[in-house]
Amino acid sequence: MSAAAMARANSGLAYPERFYAAATYAGFGGSPNSTAKGIASKFSNDTALLLYALYQQATIGPCNIPKPRGWSPIEQSKWTSWNGLGNMPSTEAMRLFVKILEEEDPGWYSRVSNFVAEPVVDVEMNHNPKTVEVSENGNLLPETKTIPTENGKVLETQDKDVVSEGVGVVGVYDQWVTPPVSGTRPKARYEHGAAVIDDKMYIFGGNHNGRYLNDLQVLNMRNWTWSKVEVQAGTGGMTNPCAGHSLIPWDGNKLLSVGGHAKDLSETLQVKVFDLQTCTWSTLKTYGKPPVSRGGQSVTLVGNTLVIFGGQDAKRSLLNDLHILDLESMTWDEMDTVGVPPSPRSDHAAAVHADRYLLIFGGGSHATCFNDLHVLDLQTMEWSRPTQQGEIPSPRAGHAGVTVGESWFLVGGGDNKSGVAETVVLNMSTLAWSVVTTVQGRIPLASEGSSLVLSSYSGEDILVSFGGYNGRYNNEVNVLKPSHKSTLQSKTMETPVPDSVSAVQNITNATRDGESEFETGQEGKIREIVIDNVDSETRISKVEETNERLLAALKAEKEELEISLTKEKMQTVQLKQELTEAETRNTDLYKELQSVRGQLAAEQSRCFKLEVDVAELRQKLQTMDTLQKEVEILQRQKAAASEQAALNAKQRQSSGGVWGWIAGTPPTHIVDDA
Repeated sequence: MSAAAMARANSGLAYPERFYAAATYAGFGGSPNSTAKGIASKFSNDTALLLYALYQQATIGPCNIPKPRGWSPIEQSKWTSWNGLGNMPSTEAMRLFVKILEEEDPGWYSRVSNFVAEPVVDVEMNHNPKTVEVSENGNLLPETKTIPTENGKVLETQDKDVVSEGVGVVGVYDQWVTPPVSGTRPKARYEHGAAVIDDKMYIFGGNHNGRYLNDLQVLNMRNWTWSKVEVQAGTGGMTNPCAGHSLIPWDGNKLLSVGGHAKDLSETLQVKVFDLQTCTWSTLKTYGKPPVSRGGQSVTLVGNTLVIFGGQDAKRSLLNDLHILDLESMTWDEMDTVGVPPSPRSDHAAAVHADRYLLIFGGGSHATCFNDLHVLDLQTMEWSRPTQQGEIPSPRAGHAGVTVGESWFLVGGGDNKSGVAETVVLNMSTLAWSVVTTVQGRIPLASEGSSLVLSSYSGEDILVSFGGYNGRYNNEVNVLKPSHKSTLQSKTMETPVPDSVSAVQNITNATRDGESEFETGQEGKIREIVIDNVDSETRISKVEETNERLLAALKAEKEELEISLTKEKMQTVQLKQELTEAETRNTDLYKELQSVRGQLAAEQSRCFKLEVDVAELRQKLQTMDTLQKEVEILQRQKAAASEQAALNAKQRQSSGGVWGWIAGTPPTHIVDDA
């Protein structure tokens, strides 16, 4: 801001136009198309309440509305802050509003120097002006907005954890935002692949109701519009449906789909290539020995090299091997490492720091989830397990991660019992963990198998999450814009503040016709605020109101604990019933096992008898063969004897006639004639 502009602000000139511009910039009215909408969510709790009270005082006047009947901490805090200003003049409220904004965000005016302020809506005709709310734990809540859709209907967003900021507008730091997307949303899924090219997020494959998908969807993050990519017939045709794969942007206009679970898997890991210009799939031709096919692995792009670690093969065996694919020579290599590698696992997260160190966090086996951190030096190929700083995240698998500078953001995941609600960040230089934000309830951000990518909006980095499974399949888009603080420093994990503590500080520090000082913590700023007409009775009543609010908060917390206890008891009863049923099934199975064992013993005895019979028959068969051979020998001997006898007879007959003649023996026929 220029010196002239600062002097004009401090002198009270250029009001009310300057106030209207400041109010619009801070998110309290003005043009609904203001690009600075929602900036108020960056302020501290004290500042948010004070800005709200000053805005109401400047536009409506002193607080004349009745005290809220219900003990809502939010409504009580807002009413108390506004009422505490008493009869402060409207111009003074405007001056203080601009002064506080100057101290919180000194450069605001320079960013809206071309801004033309519009009058704030007539608050007498509209009794529901925009407000800034404070949550029950004292944290600032983004305002609820109504967004028109294409069919004329309106969509009111959201709860206190996920805020809708209008088409394409991401104005809230360190909070998840749901942009109102248009177009046909992809089918809900998890374990899909996601990648960003030219402000477009591509989603490929995934799992839906146990079925693998192979569609390619794209979200244009300039206008938050979904569309489906029509795949053309090419050398690879339509690639097989898969899940648990990795989608990597490559060569400016290509996508690499690496690995994944599928029905018909090849023996080795396949890399598919999608060309965004021709809209065709093809199989990457590689050399060397590729790794075995797998899914749930991590794939990290380091320069022109893909680093693949772990996963689960087609036989459900967990892996912890390390392979690299050189995208210039298209050659596979299995790397030999030293040190103790991570235990075999899948569904972990991986990141690279300084193009040298590969970080592996979490993941799971068949029955256990991990929260260990391993680092591989890609130059020495040595594994190490460094000491983590801060509060280490809980064990998880199926989480998604992305790096922004030296910060590694992790979202979602689960531990086989519930989804993880915290979005955490690791400073990869100091290895210090911190929590960025925490969501409440069963929402897609606390899911397994979601995707997380890094993109940009209005020159700032944004994280985009899609899909996941947390009891149901999701297809929602959520966006988080990390603040400078969260990306460069480690936040301290704090216990939630009791209800509306900021309101108590705002009240007890008020002085009659004087100025109050508000400390902003680490910045050490001091604000001087004039508050008129606050007498001692009002201060006492406000302290009593604060006590009542705290009591109400304690009661509400007690009710929540009782509800949680009731749920735990119901779950215990259910588990006991399931245990009883399991024991009954176990008894039945044991009886069935004994019966099967008896049948098996009988069959074994029968089989033994049959083997004995077979042996006897074989012996008899051998005996019959021997007898048959002997009979054949006797038959041949008999035939030979018969032939010999016939021969002898013939010889005797012929020789008897000659010798008989010589001996004087008459021939037989002569004797017969006689």
